[in-house]
Amino acid sequence: MKGIFYGIGVGPGDSKLLTIKAVETIKSVDVLICPEGKRGKGSVALEIVKEYISDDTEILELTFPMVYQEVEMKKEWEKNIEIIHEKLNNGKNVGFITLGDPMLYSTYMYILPEIKDKGIIVETIPGITSFCASASSSNTPLAMGDETLVIFPLRKNGEKIEKLMNEFDNLVVMKLSAHNEKLAKELEKKGLDKNFVLVSKCGTKEEEIIRDIDSVKSGVPYLSTMIIKGRGLNE
Repeated sequence: MKGIFYGIGVGPGDSKLLTIKAVETIKSVDVLICPEGKRGKGSVALEIVKEYISDDTEILELTFPMVYQEVEMKKEWEKNIEIIHEKLNNGKNVGFITLGDPMLYSTYMYILPEIKDKGIIVETIPGITSFCASASSSNTPLAMGDETLVIFPLRKNGEKIEKLMNEFDNLVVMKLSAHNEKLAKELEKKGLDKNFVLVSKCGTKEEEIIRDIDSVKSGVPYLSTMIIKGRGLNE
């Protein structure tokens, strides 16, 4: 009998923010896949869940290059999928851990259809997203009443910032570390330079809450999320 494939959201960084179901699944699987973006860099998700892993669980740190590196991605990902499939075919239950929620900007989403197409039973376990955790950590409501909310990665949407600021009351900006100066410029242009909160490395010991626009201009850590309140932070 083939094993079951579990996609497990492990939240933003605090090991205590995992759901009970996520912890129980991590403890029960035979194999735990821990993705890393670059070979040898290590898995952030693994650091979050390591206290819950059973002693007899096989841990596999597999490298999944970024999606936009298409040639390298295809070769490496196909190899990883075959490794996972082999484990499942051997009757092993396999867990795939991912930061935040598995269904939002995660590596897991690209693995999911490939595994399903092979006739494997798949169960996805949700996790707390970085923007929900950031909102709670900074006591910033994401949306109230009839307000609108948009979530977008800045990396490929740099030219859409102004349009989105005009169309939505609240914005969640992800993947912004490489475009921090452009984002700061747009905030000042729209008079929103005091209407945001940026949380870096949310849920970790290095968590930092930033409300100063000059700090955004000077540099933003990789694991950062910004919440922009078009109607003001105090409404």
